[in-house]
Amino acid sequence: MAVPAFQIIFTPASSAEISQLPTPLQVEVLREFDVLTSDFLSRHPDRFGTVKRPDRTLYRYRAGDYRIYFEQKSGGLVIHRVLHKNSLKDFAFRSQLPGPEDEELAGNPRFWQLIDAAGTATGEK
Repeated sequence: MAVPAFQIIFTPASSAEISQLPTPLQVEVLREFDVLTSDFLSRHPDRFGTVKRPDRTLYRYRAGDYRIYFEQKSGGLVIHRVLHKNSLKDFAFRSQLPGPEDEELAGNPRFWQLIDAAGTATGEK
């Protein structure tokens, strides 16, 4: 039985974030994408954080010291950001988020601006 095509699409921002890492670290982070198949999300929901607003759900996946924010789209994933955990902690600290990270990020317009600023490989926002 053939495996359906599954694409991982990097936004310009996530591509730039990956390319700025040292090569061995790029390989380590990119290796984490091997597990992100079309059915992995449904089979292992406990492996992901979720950041939701009424019209959108982002998933957060931990890859070592990095946090990968992505959306599931038809036929694959769109990787919006690849952020070092300290940069995300700094963002949360600067935003003075009082509660659990995912819940607080979901309600913070500055977080969604950070995600939307990433764009997509097709130029969408």
